[in-house]
Amino acid sequence: MLKILWVLVDLVLIFLIFVRTPKDVGLESFGSTNKLLGSPSSAENFLNKFTWFLIVSYLLFAFKFNL
Repeated sequence: MLKILWVLVDLVLIFLIFVRTPKDVGLESFGSTNKLLGSPSSAENFLNKFTWFLIVSYLLFAFKFNL
């Protein structure tokens, strides 16, 4: 069960990293068309925090499976 969760975290993390836009562009186009996440800066902040959460989760799973 934990290995399946680890694979899911891995796939979501890969997807998030690939769909991220460069820093100079930001998420203006996404934030202006989608009001679900609010302003572009709040959407970018949410994605940054979510990405870091997934990175830490991935590393914790990796340490657990290698011990």
